[in-house]
Amino acid sequence: MRAEVAIRTTSKMQRPMKTARPRTLMRLNTSSSELMLILTRNRFQGFVQNLDFQKTWIVHGILAGAAIAAAIGASAYLGRSRKFRSRVVGIIPARYASSRFEGKPLVQILGKPMIQRTWERSKLATTLDHIVVATDDERIAECCRGFGADVIMTSESCRNGTERCNEALEKLEKKYDVVVNIQGDEPLIEPEIIDGVVKALQVTPDAVFSTAVTSLKPEDGLDPNRVKCVVDNRGYAIYFSRGLIPYNKSGKVNPDFPYMLHLGIQSFDSKFLKVYSELQPTPLQQEEDLEQLKVLENGYKMKVIKVDHEAHGVDTPDDVEKIESLMRERNLY
Repeated sequence: MRAEVAIRTTSKMQRPMKTARPRTLMRLNTSSSELMLILTRNRFQGFVQNLDFQKTWIVHGILAGAAIAAAIGASAYLGRSRKFRSRVVGIIPARYASSRFEGKPLVQILGKPMIQRTWERSKLATTLDHIVVATDDERIAECCRGFGADVIMTSESCRNGTERCNEALEKLEKKYDVVVNIQGDEPLIEPEIIDGVVKALQVTPDAVFSTAVTSLKPEDGLDPNRVKCVVDNRGYAIYFSRGLIPYNKSGKVNPDFPYMLHLGIQSFDSKFLKVYSELQPTPLQQEEDLEQLKVLENGYKMKVIKVDHEAHGVDTPDDVEKIESLMRERNLY
């Protein structure tokens, strides 16, 4: 019976049946809708396989492109970082009129004007390309020219040393990336501290300002002339105050707490220095009479480095004797 079926089929088809036909052709009795479903399924599988192949190349392409871009970006960054904030000028702002100590820059400290001693110490810093004195008083200017300092005359309308530095910067012929505000009442400023605040600003692109702190002596904790500072875990300034910060519930200085004393030296990104002068005075700045607070109140970042330094700034006439006594002990003449 099977042979008869086979003979009849062969006769009807007029040719012997091939044994290696595709599955879809073997099933001659498959309905058209089923056939369409099979063909569609096969095409879809081929499409997916092709898509997977394309996706593999796309992913590899993206990864390769990202690697190339990263290499180019790193090269560009390294090239830029070598020149980032590289040109540095030190400016010593000085004014004669002072409510606490009139004529302070010219006070004699072991035979030399205080501003001369500050200038001589600043000259030892290796990061400074140039140093100038910025003043609005001819007496100070004449004194500084006498010991060889470059002087930039500024207006009497400058409200603080930072604004005086900005005006002096605008009058300089050369362009600088970093401006170091060196307090003229720090006759024992260490050149290493100047270099430290400059380098801190150079390696911290998101900061526009850098400064230095040192350990505060417990006996200076309640002295409003000694400005205190607190920083976060990344070394950015949180706040400055003439009062004791942090302040505990006992209301007394904790001899075991590492309070930090702000040193007067500050460095600015030169572009930000122009912005700073255009900012309006802020409430905290005015209440504490601390110009660095205007930077923080406007949301800018300030990098702080801690150094081992015995602060010997001259804030009152009584400080002069202390400075001279210390200099004699250390043979600093």
